[in-house]
Amino acid sequence: MKIVTTVAEVREQVKEWRAQGLTVGLVPTMGYLHEGHASLIDASHRDNDRTVVSDFVNPIQFGPGEDLESYPRDIDHDAQLVEEHGGDLIFHPEPEEMYHEGFSSFVDMTVLTEELCGLSRPVHFRGVCTVVSKLFNIVKPDRAYFGKKDAQQLAVIRHMVDDLNMDIEIVGCPIIRESDGLAKSSRNTYLNDAERQAALVLSRAVFLGMELVRNGEKDCSVILSRMKVLIQAEPLARVDYVKMVDCRTMQQIKTLDRPALCAMAVYIGKTRLIDNFFTEDV
Repeated sequence: MKIVTTVAEVREQVKEWRAQGLTVGLVPTMGYLHEGHASLIDASHRDNDRTVVSDFVNPIQFGPGEDLESYPRDIDHDAQLVEEHGGDLIFHPEPEEMYHEGFSSFVDMTVLTEELCGLSRPVHFRGVCTVVSKLFNIVKPDRAYFGKKDAQQLAVIRHMVDDLNMDIEIVGCPIIRESDGLAKSSRNTYLNDAERQAALVLSRAVFLGMELVRNGEKDCSVILSRMKVLIQAEPLARVDYVKMVDCRTMQQIKTLDRPALCAMAVYIGKTRLIDNFFTEDV
């Protein structure tokens, strides 16, 4: 396993693999890797001959006042995890390598990015679509792997690939949770002990929503109301959103008459955490 920092180095290595007839998987990350990322690398290692992991804190998906500067970084830790899980190459560029002086071309999307995280983070998905498109053009993978915890991101990437006729298979992988239920996230490191305990309210709300769906509840307002009451009983929690949306369009729905995503974003202290479930997985 090796680490490279330039586009040219990635292309040279992938070209060499292609000449040998090997398939290539891509796991795009912002680094500070945990078991959730490891599960994506495992899936790529299983499905492909070689796996590239991008390790890049993408500045253009952060809005003003967000945590770009404080976002955790540890390339030595990341390299060890990637190697342990069968990754072959880490692409770890500086921002100047990805966005040269005068960079002014962006990939944007409507409809799917107008709800959920797109409302409170208006520049976020333009940054995501742009950097992922660049990574797809640099690596040209057969498959790319994304976690279902970032469910809206996964839907956006799938839609972008379909709209732009990209010849890449997008693979969604299940949420990986701590033993107490908290969804794995690099931002969990921001939480102090009290906040870490309070953050369990997200997974408890998810499990409550899943139970209601399992028991046959079809009225989205009933499900969401019960979940919000649970979250709001936690003093350290502040709801950004808890919504039920169509899996395909990311638009809100009132009745569970189609495949749906129940998604939430909740501030625990100053830390914004997300969690979700798909009704089809219940």
